[in-house]
Amino acid sequence: MTTDAVRRHDPKVKAFASDNYAGVHPEIMEAIALANGGHQVSYGDDVYTEALREVFRRHFGEQAEAFPVFNGTAANVVSLRSMCAPWEAVICPESAHINSDEGGAPEVIGGLKLLPVPTPDGKLTPELVDRQAWGFGDVHRAQPRVVSISNATELGTLYTPDEIRAICDHAHELGLLVHLDGARITNAAAALDLPLRALTTDAGVDVVSFGGTKIGLLLGEAVVVLNPSAARGLPYVRKTGMQLASKMRFVSVQFEALLAGDLWLRSARQANAMARRLAEAVRPLPGVTVARPVEANGVFAILPADVADRLRKRFRFYNWNEQIGDGMVEVRWMCAFDTTEADVDAFVAALAEELSA
Repeated sequence: MTTDAVRRHDPKVKAFASDNYAGVHPEIMEAIALANGGHQVSYGDDVYTEALREVFRRHFGEQAEAFPVFNGTAANVVSLRSMCAPWEAVICPESAHINSDEGGAPEVIGGLKLLPVPTPDGKLTPELVDRQAWGFGDVHRAQPRVVSISNATELGTLYTPDEIRAICDHAHELGLLVHLDGARITNAAAALDLPLRALTTDAGVDVVSFGGTKIGLLLGEAVVVLNPSAARGLPYVRKTGMQLASKMRFVSVQFEALLAGDLWLRSARQANAMARRLAEAVRPLPGVTVARPVEANGVFAILPADVADRLRKRFRFYNWNEQIGDGMVEVRWMCAFDTTEADVDAFVAALAEELSA
């Protein structure tokens, strides 16, 4: 068998910009090939999607229902649309991905009002929820309905089960639901050495956006409904949101490969360990400050802006905060399942060279 496709990149080149830059985990690629050939019923009525449902139930409980979608923005928007009426709103951290990094999709596609709350570390608390949980019954205010948290957060911090339980208990007392953006939930669970349900089902979360692409899938995320009464008409929301895959078996088999064994845990532990290695290696370098706790697979650091610009020509990464002043910038370095010790060491060596230049 031949192909006219040409490899147009150097597979040895790694980046620290995003775990989305990584390729597909070889075990995931094998699973996709396994599902190929012959015919299977389309739109989710295939044997692989049925198996996916059972795998998710083993991790999240017998009540869990999983709905594959194409990407993370869709997982969040489909989740929140199913949880909210058009006149209702979502309380979230100001730094949340749904508020700061999805191009307004929850508003444009979901028709949702977001009620952001400034947080010092990307994490909500019951007290912070109360800053926006008001105006119930006031026709002039979008009605709070959902509290959305992320684990890991956009700032790389983690919620413990007790912290999530406190938010869920408080939200439920107010008549609110809780959504968890789990784009990096595997990294959070691996870092805390906990099963996935400890950070979700057992803590009282109603609906989870479960991330796949950042942990090695080709494409695909899943909306996981833990409280069936919390998500209304989700299959129809997914369809009208253009997220019902016709050849769903190729999305579903990836999640089976990820979650049926320990691939998710091995991959998350590798990414987390490389972030810790990176943070420890750059701490002694003059001119570099690790700015935030390194709890998952991201490192936030402050360094001279000109050094960051030169280093970026050798390794891709993003500026996080350019308002530091004094010629400094905060950057974000992300590690992925395929980041190796050699990758980290090469990056640190390049950083040291640019600092001394």
